[in-house]
Amino acid sequence: MKQLLFIFFGGGIGSIIRFLISKTLNPLFQNFYLGTFLVNVLGCLLLGFLIGLPVNTNYLTQNQLLLLTAGFCGGFTTFSSFALENHTLLKSGDLFHFVLYTFLSILTGILSIGLGLWLSKLL
Repeated sequence: MKQLLFIFFGGGIGSIIRFLISKTLNPLFQNFYLGTFLVNVLGCLLLGFLIGLPVNTNYLTQNQLLLLTAGFCGGFTTFSSFALENHTLLKSGDLFHFVLYTFLSILTGILSIGLGLWLSKLL
């Protein structure tokens, strides 16, 4: 039960921060959802870093790891918004921005996980 509370608390904080970032940045560019893109990339970077930490260090307890990974990163990143935004681009017939947004999101997400893992090894 204690672990579920850590995930719940971290997820709530992550969701609020994601909402504020997306609300602020998404309107800046037409047909590119910068806020969602950034939270997903930053979430991947943070997740890679956090997952790499316990392997190399004893900085985080299991509960802290759950709070930050399943909780915060899970609430902070958003696949459902990414999918909805892509659906909106497809529905409007904007194939160029659909491909650009999808490709950049997936590529930078995967690269960010790798970068986060690499950065964790520097500690």
